[in-house]
Amino acid sequence: MEQYNILVVEDDKEIRDGIEIFLKSQNYHVQKAADGIEGLEVLEKHEIHLAIVDIMMPRMDGITMTMKLREKYRFPVIMLSAKSEETDKVIGLNIGADDYVTKPFTPLELMARVNSQLRRYIKFRGQGIAPINERIHVIGGLELNEDTMEVFVDEKQVQMTPTEFKILTLLMKSPGRVYSAEEIYERVWNEKAVNTDTIMVHVRNIRDKIEINPKEPKYLKVVWGVGYKIEKQP
Repeated sequence: MEQYNILVVEDDKEIRDGIEIFLKSQNYHVQKAADGIEGLEVLEKHEIHLAIVDIMMPRMDGITMTMKLREKYRFPVIMLSAKSEETDKVIGLNIGADDYVTKPFTPLELMARVNSQLRRYIKFRGQGIAPINERIHVIGGLELNEDTMEVFVDEKQVQMTPTEFKILTLLMKSPGRVYSAEEIYERVWNEKAVNTDTIMVHVRNIRDKIEINPKEPKYLKVVWGVGYKIEKQP
C-alpha cells in the first residue's frame, strides 16, 4: 500500500507536532517545516502529495511559499489561518491554495479536508496522468479504494457489503469490459458457477447505491444477453 506524503509548514511547534500525530494515525507520511523557506527545501528532497501551510510565519509566510511552489507543483495546498487573517485567506485562495481551515480547528475537520483534497487530486491525476495509487480506481464521480474498502460517489461515501465491493472492484478495474454473470461468479466466489441469479441481485443493489437514477444508470450497465460492465466516462 502506497502512503501519501504530507508536508506540514507551521511555526508553532505544538500545532505542528499535533497535526503530525493525527496525520500519522491515518497512515500518512509526514514532513515538517517551521517556515516557508524550510518548506520549499523539503519539496526539493521529497515527493509531496499535499501541503498544510500556515499563513503567518517568520522568514517566509504561507502566501509567499504557496506562490513559489505553484511555479512547479500542482498538489493540493490547505492553508491555516487565524480569524483575524480573513483578507490573507482570500489572497491565499486566489494565488493557488485549494482550501483553508480557520484556527482553532478540530483534528476531524482537518482530516476531512485532507482526505477530500487528496481524492480530488487522485481524480485529477487520473485524467491523463498515471494515478498515484494503482489500488484506487476513479471513473467519473465514482471512486473505489481497494486498501480502505471505501466507495465514494461524487465524494459522498456509500456503504457496500464485502461481496458488492468485490464485484464492483472487478468491474472498475477494466472499465468498458463486459463480464458475464458466470465469469463474475467464478472470479468473486473462486468456484465454478452453478446458480448466477445471485449476481443479478447484487448488481441491482450496487446500482441502487452508486447511481443517481438506477433506471437510467450512468456507470453500471447491462449488456443484454452478454453480461455487465462499468461504462467508461468521458
